[in-house]
Amino acid sequence: MEQSIFYILAATAVIATLLAITEKHPVHAILYLVTSLFSMAVIFYLLMAPLVAAFEVILYAGAIMVLFLFVIMMLDLGHPDKGLAPGWREWLPAALLSTISIASLATVIISRHSAATTYPASLPIRDVALRLFQEHGLAVELVSLQLLFALVGALYLGKQSPSSPAPLPRGEGGQRSGEGS
Repeated sequence: MEQSIFYILAATAVIATLLAITEKHPVHAILYLVTSLFSMAVIFYLLMAPLVAAFEVILYAGAIMVLFLFVIMMLDLGHPDKGLAPGWREWLPAALLSTISIASLATVIISRHSAATTYPASLPIRDVALRLFQEHGLAVELVSLQLLFALVGALYLGKQSPSSPAPLPRGEGGQRSGEGS
């Protein structure tokens, strides 16, 4: 059963990622990416890595996606579908992927609590951090650089160069409003 849930979640993550890449509306793309990240978190939980699953949800799906959402909203990239109310065809992929992810998570949690399993002694977070930064320090730095490049790229691509600056409002006599009398 766990193997079938793994394959369902893997397919959900891949489909949500592809939809995030091909989506034209940036906010919808971020929502698809969050769905993919939640599916990955459930996969990590399924593979007996609850700390990594928590990091996936808190760091990636939480903090970084909220940051990207704020950047996109601040850049005001326009509204390609402005004035069009989304129909059920636009909502169907997101609703289907979200339902699959939530159902898989519920199934994993119910099956874990029904079986009497013994977990190994808990690993202190300090040991995880030491091991992560000592043995995999380069990978951590590469991921941080990748996230930085993604943020800078989003800012660069979203920055619109004005073709002509808006004229300043002028008062009587050709003076700008607020300038001397």
